[in-house]
Amino acid sequence: MTASTGGGGGSCLSMSLSALKRLDPYISSITDLASQVALYTFNNTTNEWEKTDVEGTLFVYNRLASPRHGFTILNRLSMDNLTEPITKDLDFQLQHPFLLYRNARFSCQHHRPDQPILIR
Repeated sequence: MTASTGGGGGSCLSMSLSALKRLDPYISSITDLASQVALYTFNNTTNEWEKTDVEGTLFVYNRLASPRHGFTILNRLSMDNLTEPITKDLDFQLQHPFLLYRNARFSCQHHRPDQPILIR
């Protein structure tokens, strides 16, 4: 499902945008979304992907301030959402149906800098 979906999805997007604006008042619009994703981190010791406690809806959005774009997973399992600004330091790789990313800084309690992150 994408943010441009017509029909009855408009009111749901409006509610979602309101919820996101409570987290970040600079969010101006939702660009895209995935209704169910899970966040995994890579364990270098075991050489395996490990599921984190972040699972929910992924929103990609535009912002009125810098950085101009970002994404958030609104976590259904706890109050700890994952929010990531999209900057030049963010490295993405799409391996359908997975989205892998890595950033150059520590951004949340779920992973270390430069550690690969998998969104499924």
